[in-house]
Amino acid sequence: MMNFAGFLLLIGTLFTFHFSLFTSVAEAAPITYRHKHFLFTIDPALHPEWHSGSEEWTYNGIPFDPPASWKVDGDTVPPLPVGVDRHAVFSWNRESIRETIEKIIAKPLRRAPGKVTIQRDAKGDITFEGVGLTGRDVDADAAAGLTIAAIQQNLTDIELPVVETQPEINVDDPQLVEDGIREVVTIGESTFTGSPVNRRHNIGVGLRRFNGQLIPAGAEFSFNAVLGKVDGSTGYRLELVIKGDRTEPDYGGGLCQISTTAYRGVWEYGFPILKRKNHSYTVRYYAPAGTDATVYPGAVDMVFKNDLPTSLLIQTYQEDDHAYFIYYGTRDTRTTEIVGPFIDDKTPPPPDKVELTLDLPPGQKKKLNERVPGQKATWYRFVTSNPPSGTDEKTETVYSHYEARPLFTALGVAQLPEGYGSKVIDGEAPVESDAASSVAPVQTSSAARRGIKPPTRR
Repeated sequence: MMNFAGFLLLIGTLFTFHFSLFTSVAEAAPITYRHKHFLFTIDPALHPEWHSGSEEWTYNGIPFDPPASWKVDGDTVPPLPVGVDRHAVFSWNRESIRETIEKIIAKPLRRAPGKVTIQRDAKGDITFEGVGLTGRDVDADAAAGLTIAAIQQNLTDIELPVVETQPEINVDDPQLVEDGIREVVTIGESTFTGSPVNRRHNIGVGLRRFNGQLIPAGAEFSFNAVLGKVDGSTGYRLELVIKGDRTEPDYGGGLCQISTTAYRGVWEYGFPILKRKNHSYTVRYYAPAGTDATVYPGAVDMVFKNDLPTSLLIQTYQEDDHAYFIYYGTRDTRTTEIVGPFIDDKTPPPPDKVELTLDLPPGQKKKLNERVPGQKATWYRFVTSNPPSGTDEKTETVYSHYEARPLFTALGVAQLPEGYGSKVIDGEAPVESDAASSVAPVQTSSAARRGIKPPTRR
């Protein structure tokens, strides 16, 4: 029978255990959940509901369900039979963790498989009836178990358990069947929430240029070659583009949303990337940093090689704030893993800059560029194939260098000072622009498994 001193000792022990558990949760670092280029962050310290307490009865150490008359609450603890023990057990609330993951991660990622019929029209052009998006679901229960294990082992990175299913595809063209168009090989995705009207218009016009493009086996695909002429005659509107140290309106502003979408799909599958350049500074539409591909007709291109033994067929699709490049063909045995981003060399924006100009009425101001901090982003790509000679893994490093930019303003004047050049003036303390990527540096489990550490120099 437990005496009062023993009761106090038990309560103290349980309190200490609960406090230790709560402290470990409160002090746990934010966890990054990833699937391809999709990154989600949840801070366990903001979810105290992730752990809970319960009562357990044991007889000689074996759990059992006691009669109701024994379950007495209050200040007085009734005597219990010898060998019977009543104690509190604090545990993870797996269901609560699952609900959090469901809300923050699974719901945005989940989608039903599509249905598409691929054929040719009277002109011989390839057409699509429906959209062949793959189905995608997150095993939130398994992710909850991984979350508990990550907190207990002080890990900060989780590869999401995601299941993808093929859409229903009907190919009503014998030549496309012969070319190997039978399943979805990969999909490039991006989001352009908050884009102005002209940018949205240009994205729609540009996406249609790539719909129905067929890339033969072994061929190189040039984004600019398919894009063609970009001006008012081809349906584009004036929208902001990056030109040197300023952002100005030009035809086709927003086309980098399309090239980034196209790039992500082929990069994530493991196709050889022959040409790719990141933007000169971070832009919020292309987060996470290091997954973008800028283009400019006649100057900067995105090029990859179709190294499959079959053709690739592109279907482009736009829904709400999302853009898609769906690549059809026949998948091979390769597996690809991308790990990143590792962020380093962060630099604050330079002092604000003002340029005097005669192109504006005296006293009128025009913003030429926002404040943007600089940084470098590094990704690693591991492409594993299974040739007849055995498994072969190729490791590639993708570097992206983003410049720091000042708040750049043009100020109209009646007359320029003699020998005038750009003048830098003091401004407000540098702040992070909404165009900057918000991705934080992480050490991923994949990187740790491969012995990779964030780079400090390159």
